[in-house]
Amino acid sequence: MVTPVLESLPYSLWEQKDKKIMEKNTNIPIKIGAIGGLDENGKNCFIIEVDNDIFVIEAGLKYPDKFTLGIDYIVPDFTYLKENAKRVKAVIVTHAHDDIYGSVPYLLNCLNIPCYLTSNTLTLMKADFESFCDFSKYDFRIVKPSDDITISGHLFHLFSTTHSAADSFGFALKTKLGYIVYTSDYITDYNGLKHYTFDFAKVSSIANERNTLMLLTDSSGADKPGICTPQHTLVPHIRTLLEDQKDRLFVALYTQNFYNIQELIDLVVLNNKKIVIVNDRLKDALPDINSTGNLLIPKSNYCEVDEMIRYAKKDIVILIAGSGEELFDIITEIANGTYIEPKVCLTNEDTLVLACPSVPGTETIATEALDACWQSGANVISLSRKEISSMHPHQEDLKMMISLFRPKYYMPVKGEYRMLMANAKLALNTGLGYNYMNTFIFDNGMLLGIDENGKVITNLPKIPEGSMMVTGNTVGEIRTEVLDQRTRLADDGIIILSAAVSAKQQKIVSLPEMQMRGFIYIKDQTNIAYETNKIFTDSLHELMAKKMMSTEEAEKKVADKLTKFYRKNINKSPYINVKIINIDENK
Repeated sequence: MVTPVLESLPYSLWEQKDKKIMEKNTNIPIKIGAIGGLDENGKNCFIIEVDNDIFVIEAGLKYPDKFTLGIDYIVPDFTYLKENAKRVKAVIVTHAHDDIYGSVPYLLNCLNIPCYLTSNTLTLMKADFESFCDFSKYDFRIVKPSDDITISGHLFHLFSTTHSAADSFGFALKTKLGYIVYTSDYITDYNGLKHYTFDFAKVSSIANERNTLMLLTDSSGADKPGICTPQHTLVPHIRTLLEDQKDRLFVALYTQNFYNIQELIDLVVLNNKKIVIVNDRLKDALPDINSTGNLLIPKSNYCEVDEMIRYAKKDIVILIAGSGEELFDIITEIANGTYIEPKVCLTNEDTLVLACPSVPGTETIATEALDACWQSGANVISLSRKEISSMHPHQEDLKMMISLFRPKYYMPVKGEYRMLMANAKLALNTGLGYNYMNTFIFDNGMLLGIDENGKVITNLPKIPEGSMMVTGNTVGEIRTEVLDQRTRLADDGIIILSAAVSAKQQKIVSLPEMQMRGFIYIKDQTNIAYETNKIFTDSLHELMAKKMMSTEEAEKKVADKLTKFYRKNINKSPYINVKIINIDENK
């Protein structure tokens, strides 16, 4: 649904207006939409079409919820881009987070297009995917966050932003109707670390032209009051701990929160401590990351696990890093003393700072990890989202950006529906004239058009969108039907039934076989087993008497009968696999 803010006019009503006329109108110089990232966390992938050229903005992934069994992660469906391959000119990746770059290899396997990104982003992308991707075959074009670049004759003014990933940037795409500005993720911070500074001068220069057609901003923190700064910084929470340290200090952080990791490294160096990193992937990537000027740890301040015994406990700082559930699994193992490195084990003499508030989908495992930490006897300091916030714009950050650019049109992106709506309402409350005619909340697959006169068109036909499931090194082979089967197997188990019949002789030539797994314990439910066998046998005789349909149809009929029986009698819906062999078909 497109939600023109305030009136919340359903998309279907917009669609009815001049639909036939608009479908014939091919002279729409600008189209903006998404095939991922709207009304969801992650899988960000936005589309900007200018003069028939298509630019892809971000190509990220998202992690499955607990109900999406056996899936590693989810990426956008690139059908629309593949159908318009000749028009797609590039993909622009603004920073090094997997919700931003996680599906780039899959996109580049579909399309022969250049990918514009910083060296830092490329380094971390390789660390995640190089084990099963041949990066040498892709066309990567390295940019700096302050560059002005031209792609297919279109000028992009890049500007650096402050975010938890180094060298993040947004851009202003120049069109004949005005700038299309995409901020990506950012916060308002005038004292950011090196590689994390917000280029207010360049942003102000672009804004001062008063020629912003469309502004697209991150909505992830739109429901939070005030500004993000200084809640994003780790320093106030650990500075005193480091200065007064008497035993080992553990700090748990998300791997991709490089801003806070850099803060920790800087404090370790300042206090002449030793840092130990608990994450092999991060350690392996450090040389490449250092080559970009980030996370540089002097040799005198770096310590391997086996070397900890050489130093006093008060000089040891242990960084526990990981992504999502991985991080909390590591924390639990360290707390329980089951981690692969026995020397990395919490004791009642240690202090642990959990600077990693749970993200959606990890609440349960995060609570279990916290409980294990307390049971270890260690001094546990668990920081909440109010104490250390993820680096996304809060309400006042967003208001500043809106007031600065004063766009003709405003479109919140990146986030769940409540976040998009909160972002849109901020624009309405600025007093700058925003209303349902110039502020829009869209769904994935919907396109916003802007004609040659700068008039918005909301009734364009939807484009293909959806999700592709990734498991192992394969993508797109796991469909909804398979996931439904996995859910049923997990919830109610499986029943396997087989029999051989002769349709010509109208008889069962082998005794029906039945196996149950994860459904019921047959010895305790002999009546269910008996009824199952009876329904199966009776169905076979009934179907043969009717001269039988195909074996596939017969199998489905039997499965349907059993499903109804189980739902009625025991309120269960196991996955039922019926195999009927007609021996006549093999003669």
